[in-house]
Amino acid sequence: MDQRVPPARPIIYLVEDDDAVRRALEFALDLEGFAVETYRSGEALLLREPIRGAGCLVIDERLPGASGQDTLRQLRARFVTIPALLITSHPKAALREAAAKTGTPILEKPLEVDVLVAAIRDLLVAPTLAPPGATRG
Repeated sequence: MDQRVPPARPIIYLVEDDDAVRRALEFALDLEGFAVETYRSGEALLLREPIRGAGCLVIDERLPGASGQDTLRQLRARFVTIPALLITSHPKAALREAAAKTGTPILEKPLEVDVLVAAIRDLLVAPTLAPPGATRG
């Protein structure tokens, strides 16, 4: 097992509208030692109590209602600074550019679990974002 994961069991906040994909990812991430909270939409995640502690957001870009980027934008406006990645199939150049500007990696579907787990572990050991308006010193 990769030793880069922090000792506390990080929570993966998984937003995926496809039931089968969501269940499969939840199962695979649980087997890798992550706690997983799942949501069918960005709006469902936004209704959750404030997100705190060690963790990572894994958000499908193409969701009914708010897109993955819209959901992430709203979370950042609420000072949620945990790392995030977007998952999608066939990302267009505009999405890639927008995600790059915010430092949000994109993983393409169909997902390989090993690639997803490695990306999550990389994000968990990276520095967290500074809240909007804050400066890093």
